[in-house]
Amino acid sequence: MDNPVPPRAAAPGPRRRDRHGRGMRGPIAPPQVPLAASRADAFADLVQDSVERLERRWPQLADIDFLVLEVPRLDGPGQAWNDEAVPLGGTIPAREGRPARVVVYRRPVEIRTKGRDERAALVHEVVVEQVAELLGLTPETVDPRYGED
Repeated sequence: MDNPVPPRAAAPGPRRRDRHGRGMRGPIAPPQVPLAASRADAFADLVQDSVERLERRWPQLADIDFLVLEVPRLDGPGQAWNDEAVPLGGTIPAREGRPARVVVYRRPVEIRTKGRDERAALVHEVVVEQVAELLGLTPETVDPRYGED
């Protein structure tokens, strides 16, 4: 009895359907929908909104770079921040052909706020305070509504 071995099937190609036959799934939401934005992107948008609000009154802010960093850097080994000393923002003066910079630290701001509205208000306060420091003005001069939110 000669039973030939059936030929082996060709190697499977790339998988085009999942095991339940529904096909490949796409993203949950299209990129233009806020669901697709990361927390870092949403935070950067809050900073940009605040800057645009201030640029209407202070056009010279177009010459300043606004940055978002995760956390402030510790200056030396063994240094630690306590809760009240962790900065929410900072400034870097202009030098050697580089523009002045305002930095907002995302994680410390997020930890101190509960919702988007509260976060937006705190981001705006931080941006106003840092711009005031760079311009040598009081925060109330930079934004007359400072501290009202």
